Amino acid sequence: MKKKIDMTSGPIMKNVFLFAIPIILGNILQYLYTTVDTLVIGNYGGKTSLAAVGTSAQPVEVLLCIFLGIGTGVSILVSQYMGAKDEKKIRTATDTATFFVYVCGIPVCALGYFAAPLLLKCMGVPADTWDAALTYTRIVFLGSLGNIGYNMNAGILRGMGDSKASLWFLVASCIANVVLDLLFVVVFHMDVGGVALATTLAMYLSWVISIVYIQKKFPELGLKWLPGAFDAKELKRFVRIGLPIGLNNSLYSLGHVAVQTLVNAQGSTFMAGVSVAGRVTGMSNIAVTALSSAATTFSGQNYGAGNYDRLRQGYIKIPVISGAVTLAAGLAMLAFRMPILRIFNREEAVLLYADRYVTVLLLSQWFFAVFNGIICIVNGVGLIRYTTVVNLLMLWAVRIPSAYLIARYFDGTYLMLCFPISFSFGMIMMIGYYMFSKKWKEIIRTGLDGT
Repeated sequence: MKKKIDMTSGPIMKNVFLFAIPIILGNILQYLYTTVDTLVIGNYGGKTSLAAVGTSAQPVEVLLCIFLGIGTGVSILVSQYMGAKDEKKIRTATDTATFFVYVCGIPVCALGYFAAPLLLKCMGVPADTWDAALTYTRIVFLGSLGNIGYNMNAGILRGMGDSKASLWFLVASCIANVVLDLLFVVVFHMDVGGVALATTLAMYLSWVISIVYIQKKFPELGLKWLPGAFDAKELKRFVRIGLPIGLNNSLYSLGHVAVQTLVNAQGSTFMAGVSVAGRVTGMSNIAVTALSSAATTFSGQNYGAGNYDRLRQGYIKIPVISGAVTLAAGLAMLAFRMPILRIFNREEAVLLYADRYVTVLLLSQWFFAVFNGIICIVNGVGLIRYTTVVNLLMLWAVRIPSAYLIARYFDGTYLMLCFPISFSFGMIMMIGYYMFSKKWKEIIRTGLDGT
């Protein structure tokens, strides 16, 4: 197998960064999807169209996250098989993943399309934004099959140690998205529908390219275009590891919908400000997801190889460095936030809210980076129960209640304060896991004892 990074040998952080850099570049390109959408709509649409794009992304995540979580389970298992040098199991996992994409992706497309009005109604989308939000949500849901297919293939490649391929998939997809955005919105005046259609087509393109790449570069995996044979036991393993992650992510996204409902209650101007702010805060968060993916692969490969001592060496380094990188990126973005915000919108009322939101998030995202780094290390060895509980508590017991209290008793336009409150809670809980979990201490002690 080619173009892999073996996390079981060599300098730990060098391998982590070599693995993460292509993902960071890929995340930048994925981020450009929504950024270009916001940029085009902000300049060629209007305030209500901008608000519609910003709020419509949340319900799409609710349904997709369950299946993308199972994709993470596939990545974890493949990384463990990779560490154990078991090519037969890797191929079985690949066949089963292809089966899973179709069995889940097609129903999600249909369910999302028909459930979109109910989801938007539950979110309290204002009347002036309703039609545009419904159009965007339905079209993007129709792209769910391509989204799930691409992310499943990317997960397989990451588990094998190949993080570069996804970057090139996204380069082509991003270029297509930009061209189609300009064509549909600027030339054909399709407004929000054009933006959604461009994003959907670009994601299908990523999926197709990923299949072609794997078939050419890794023919031993036997990746097929259509589903065929699958292993029921392997599918159960996917579900056992991935479903809790997926449900956690889905409930997490549902929590975002709950927070978005409070945002929507402040009116379309505040909604537009939050949408614009998300483009800036997303930039500073790019390294978090990349280093987290590296952490999962590092943990899974070394656990699969029985290399516990190496796992012990990296389980603190990776989260700490992730937090430092995120803080540095946040401070850099904070210094240039206003010129960047003005690229997306020039209304002073929108920029006021966007500036407030950005400042709070950029100063606190490093808490989330440390928290997420620890979670991914723990998930990589298959210990997902505690991390699932902490994620749910962070959202439903801390973030949403604090957001409600801020909106109810203080000022709804300061809702973003709920994020640093919940981020710090999650970080403390995961540091506590390192310190007090018997299962984790057993893994670390195994490495120390050499048994």
